Amino acid sequence: MKVDTLNYIRFWGVRGSYPAPFGSHMRVGGNTSCVELRADDHILICDGGSGIIPLGNSLMAQQDIKELTIILTHYHWDHISGLPFFVPAFVPGWKVNIYGPGENQQEIERRISGQMLDPYFPVDVETWMADIHYLDASHNPLEYGPFKMETFNVHHPGSTFGYRIQVHDKTIVYASDNELKFIEKTIEDRKDKLDPDELRLMKAMEAEEWDNAVETIRDAHVFIHDAQYTPEDYAKKRGWGHSCYIDTANFAMDANVKQLYLFHVDPNYNDTKIEELHRATVEIIRDRPSNMECHIAREGLIVDIDKL
Repeated sequence: MKVDTLNYIRFWGVRGSYPAPFGSHMRVGGNTSCVELRADDHILICDGGSGIIPLGNSLMAQQDIKELTIILTHYHWDHISGLPFFVPAFVPGWKVNIYGPGENQQEIERRISGQMLDPYFPVDVETWMADIHYLDASHNPLEYGPFKMETFNVHHPGSTFGYRIQVHDKTIVYASDNELKFIEKTIEDRKDKLDPDELRLMKAMEAEEWDNAVETIRDAHVFIHDAQYTPEDYAKKRGWGHSCYIDTANFAMDANVKQLYLFHVDPNYNDTKIEELHRATVEIIRDRPSNMECHIAREGLIVDIDKL
């Protein structure tokens, strides 16, 4: 796909959990999480799911840029499984910076390299010939070229980041895996054990947590967020670390987000299902009412940063 702008967001992988290379899924896309941000000849990559493989192949077709930074939300396989096949990492002359949750650089390297150890993979990270730099979480905010990034914690099993990214006076928030109603689930699980005062306290904590999270993404121009489940599927998988698309839409509207991109969609949902969820979300926005735009994060979709 031809890119008509120098500064853009491009979706290379939009699925959650595992790749879904099925004919019924190709309008939305089958690769797992990977989003490229490019500005002023600097490349920032959000997550290294299977979508980073075609991105890497695309980068090898050009000669102008030889450095990039990868920011990881966490280390579940659907967010790192493309790294062993990311061609620039194997090529001398490239510089690859990698940032993610971890106490230090060694921990980040250990978490990434673990999937490339025998017997899980035929070669290890020692075969990477690029100049690899692991950046520990003490670099917060993190700056790379025109990008300034701040992390925030989200509700997902294990240590997981969301990112608030500033570039060209625009705010882009990326939170691929996040269960917005996590505290509500905790209250539901414990309600028979809570006395009235404890229940009121928990409800107050729930409201405060929602308000604090809203402020984290307040006025974002672009919000890329977990919208994995329908209400019916979320009811079966509460606590798994993902959100219902309805909660995502309401959360984004509460924060005065300009454009919402429904992301990390369930691999069991085909294109028709996801397009139905999108239409339902548009109805929610219209009924509220709100001026927020809502889009499906489709593989190959390009968003011009300067026109946001």
